[in-house]
Amino acid sequence: MSFTRRTLGKIAMGLVGASCLMGMPAIAADMPAPFDKPGDVKIALVRYLSTGDFFQAYLSGVEAQAKALGVDLRVLDSRQDAALQADMVDQAIALGVQGIIIQHGLTESMKEAAQRAVDAGIKVVAFDVNVENDAIPQIEQSDRDLARLALEQAIADNGESWKAGYVYVAGIAPLDRRNETWVEFKAKYPGIDEVAMFGTLDNPIANSVANQARSVLTANPGIQVMFAPYDEFAKGVKIAVDEAGMSKDIKIYSADISTSDIAAMREPDSAWAATAATNPAVVGQVSVRALAQLLAGEDPGKSVIVPPTLITQKQLIDNDIKNMEELSAKLPQFAHADVAMPAWMPNPNE
Repeated sequence: MSFTRRTLGKIAMGLVGASCLMGMPAIAADMPAPFDKPGDVKIALVRYLSTGDFFQAYLSGVEAQAKALGVDLRVLDSRQDAALQADMVDQAIALGVQGIIIQHGLTESMKEAAQRAVDAGIKVVAFDVNVENDAIPQIEQSDRDLARLALEQAIADNGESWKAGYVYVAGIAPLDRRNETWVEFKAKYPGIDEVAMFGTLDNPIANSVANQARSVLTANPGIQVMFAPYDEFAKGVKIAVDEAGMSKDIKIYSADISTSDIAAMREPDSAWAATAATNPAVVGQVSVRALAQLLAGEDPGKSVIVPPTLITQKQLIDNDIKNMEELSAKLPQFAHADVAMPAWMPNPNE
């Protein structure tokens, strides 16, 4: 594998923010090889998306589970550069890691890179990116259920007929899966009239979506519901709705959750009515656990699915939930997922 000077420079920049983490498992002797010798296992997290609270929490979960297992974790962040992310897989191979987590990305850029890792004898799992490889388990938030829960709440709140704006960017696996559910709902409820579809992943995502949403609201003043199935999308839509003075006229339904999202949903007359979410820190933990199972010679399954929870504005206010810690405390199903959790696996939450 050859690298251009530009590629090497960008990899170096990604590694500036890398995390090299060592930890000691509670009872190493009780764990299978290679985890019975703390510090002997090296894994890499290769990221495509890292902007926003969700991805910070996801990383914290990866770090916590890696520490509990006593592995050396390297984090390589491509900052939404698809070609660089593929190069970073090769960089991880060169670092001599035994396992790689591929976090988001584009199928066309990651498919061959993931195969190169497998060919090198490295165990790989993928979170929210379809690398079209049967040897690589897919970690999912059950994206179809995320969309279903949010849309069922939209129907409960608004009936079966309304004008909708929809935020979507094709080619991102979780958004594509959520889109499948949106298409099914429109077929099931023909009274849903999608009058505008828009979306972007340009950084900063929320501000870029807000710029688009301003134009959409101006052109389509009759919109009653905004389906924005990613919280950065929902933040952007809310900015535009607030600026237009339409917060009492439009309801926003989303996916994912963070402390800043909770604050936005709890604001007086907030248009953000509901979201469906998994705990991103838990998803990060599950990603590491599934990879650890592969390294231990176990099969976590082709799809490792973390079940979501519906979170409404009313729940947050009625239960006085102001942050992620209180959400986990008052909704225990949100705090831990008993997924990819064999008896020998240490639980970082205990």
